[in-house]
Amino acid sequence: MLQLQKYTWLIDTIRRAGKISLEEISDRWERNKDLSDCKPLSRSTFNRWKDAIFSQFGIIISCQRAGGYLYYIENPEDIDEDELKKWMLDSFAVSNLVSENLSLKDRILVSRIPSAGSHLATLLEAMKENRVVTITYCRFNRSESHKFSIEPYCVKLFGNRWYVLAHNVLYDDCRIYGLDRIEDLEMTDDTFRLPKDFSASEYFSNYYGIVTDNNIKPLPIRIRAYGNHIPYIKSLPLHHSQRLLEDNGEYADFMLYLAPTYDFVMNLLQAGAMIEVISPVSLRKTMKGWVSDMYNLYKND
Repeated sequence: MLQLQKYTWLIDTIRRAGKISLEEISDRWERNKDLSDCKPLSRSTFNRWKDAIFSQFGIIISCQRAGGYLYYIENPEDIDEDELKKWMLDSFAVSNLVSENLSLKDRILVSRIPSAGSHLATLLEAMKENRVVTITYCRFNRSESHKFSIEPYCVKLFGNRWYVLAHNVLYDDCRIYGLDRIEDLEMTDDTFRLPKDFSASEYFSNYYGIVTDNNIKPLPIRIRAYGNHIPYIKSLPLHHSQRLLEDNGEYADFMLYLAPTYDFVMNLLQAGAMIEVISPVSLRKTMKGWVSDMYNLYKND
């Protein structure tokens, strides 16, 4: 893990700089006391890391000789267009940044991700080898646990929780399980064949988050954001399909194309009166029903 941190530190340092000399890289490395132990970065070590980065990540670190031997990322699109690679490198970059500033540990607050460490590694190993796993699982609305076998297709991080999309062997269908609700997990010797046409990104492409429902079809949804909430929606889109229709300063209308599942509706409700569903009428009625139920909880106060 430490070596991987060093590689990601080098990638992030060059990415942020755009173009940078080996001397400046070494100076920055020496200042990172936790990783460098206050020792400079030699050219031979730099070359080894550069080769390892290409081998492991496919990222090419090239040298521009004109103007003083400056190093840069030759294929940044390989990072920007690969969501997993970008997320991983950004995560390690943040981890390295925090490790450089441990003196501020009481002033850096993070959210804990339940059960990621205890089950994620085993699931990823099973996915690599297409191995069936047996899990003991207890849903939030159940008091008893159940043990059964699944074929793990993919994992997804959403809302500070890890989930696994898997084929349930007993019921012969795909279901989603929260890793924080798995009480025990064991990899078996049985193997499975991942469907050739399976794509994790396509499977979730028409959904907001982790809730999927074949009975809820994707459709165009127009929402209106008001006032100070406009820049929030612009800077962090609700869905990859989101596009701006108009912005007159007072409000902004956005169009999305997705299935209006429970978690999407809950997200809209979190914004209160700062977001309004314009269409379709069916979703407006759903929102109105939730708002009415909320009003009934407080109307006697």
